[in-house]
Amino acid sequence: MKPTVLVTGAGGFIGSHLVETLIRNGDPVRCFIRYNSRGDFGFLSLASEEMQRRMEIVQGDLRDADAVEQAAKDMRVIYHLGAIIPIPYSYVHPREVIEANVMGTLNVLTAARKQGGVRVVHTSTSEVYGTARYAPIDEAHPLQGQSPYAASKIAADKIAESFHLSYDLPVTTVRPFNTFGPRQSTRAIIPTLITQALTEDRVLVGDLTPVRDFNYVENLTDAFVRAGTCDAVVGEVINIGTGNEISIGDLARRVIAIIGREVVLVEDSQRFRPPRSEVRRLIADARRAETLLGWKPTVSLDEGLTRTIQWISHHIDRYRTDRYHI
Repeated sequence: MKPTVLVTGAGGFIGSHLVETLIRNGDPVRCFIRYNSRGDFGFLSLASEEMQRRMEIVQGDLRDADAVEQAAKDMRVIYHLGAIIPIPYSYVHPREVIEANVMGTLNVLTAARKQGGVRVVHTSTSEVYGTARYAPIDEAHPLQGQSPYAASKIAADKIAESFHLSYDLPVTTVRPFNTFGPRQSTRAIIPTLITQALTEDRVLVGDLTPVRDFNYVENLTDAFVRAGTCDAVVGEVINIGTGNEISIGDLARRVIAIIGREVVLVEDSQRFRPPRSEVRRLIADARRAETLLGWKPTVSLDEGLTRTIQWISHHIDRYRTDRYHI
């Protein structure tokens, strides 16, 4: 059975989970991943042999319009997750982040249009909202580019919107709040906390006061699949979050309590974002997702943390705790 669904960024944390969810639902998947000379397919290599038989791996670069166009042939849905996402990295290399995230998205949308109007589920981020001007944050909240990464995603979101309005391309923008789960790298806060709490006497963290809405990856992939089949969300932006908030400090203490080791929590100034760039508060108003998609999170924060801790503890050799990963 030939794939009719394309996932960009398929080898990454969320992308690999989405690929597995789609396959479990009966959809063979064409997986677009960035080429490397190691023959490394990212987290897709962790999938079962049965699942791997239902994947078609295509290697390329999202900035290469020809590669993207070839990958989009004969597809009925494109889930566009490919992006450069670390916020600290975007401070150091803004051009690379902007080129990958903006031009990559343009190439995906152009390829979908050339294929006669392939449906696109475009991935945004809650970072486009910046620090909440009101809470919870709904889809009408102003967009604020508080980092080069956030600015690149705002641009990508607006290009996606323009292709729907200008060319009637069936596009849905899914806007996840902070996602976590197995396979996530230590460029994100939860794996950073877990890996240190499992192996070190101290847990080094940046600013403890920002507040976030953390959503387990299984909840998110369910929302993606629904967005790819629901006509009511074509042309819409959809927040995907739990509506529950927790400070980074309280999150760290919860992780430490679940792990059950005696460790010291240390605020490390080297891990702070630039002051005007730090997003102080993100919490989702996801009522539109519930109304249009029939979606609600089913895995709680504590259950998700427990599952993630278990996975990382069995794969701790994949992580380095001796340096800060941007």
